[in-house]
Amino acid sequence: MTSEMRRLYHKVILDHSKQPRNFRRLAGARMAEGYNPLCGDKVTVYVDVQDGTVRDVAFQASGCALSTASASLMSEALKGKSEAEAAQLFDRFHTLVTAGAPALAAGLGELVVFAGVSAFPSRVKCAILAWQTLRAAMKGDAATVSTE
Repeated sequence: MTSEMRRLYHKVILDHSKQPRNFRRLAGARMAEGYNPLCGDKVTVYVDVQDGTVRDVAFQASGCALSTASASLMSEALKGKSEAEAAQLFDRFHTLVTAGAPALAAGLGELVVFAGVSAFPSRVKCAILAWQTLRAAMKGDAATVSTE
């Protein structure tokens, strides 16, 4: 990770962890809960899908800065996407944080700051918890999502 990328990483992660976007309940939305036993992160993700389009995403969480920032950025990135586009973004993000695939960075906007997470396997679980929980909410899966 270049020094410029590190600065951007710290800036974006700190901003979204201190002032998370869409940190709220979303009445009438699909929801799922997630838990990362390794770190203690907990998240509830709410998603409002109408006519195949993600109209709104919100979350409530307690956990590390990386987990909260990931949920915040996810909630912004998915609004207005079709269900198919949301699934594709999940796959691209998952590959980015698990394999550090820089080729996937194009079109990910601020999510690109998570590219370096792949170098820290225990932190990958923090970064993907909200995303896995969102996927469960979109499928209507009521079981608690766990990173283990």
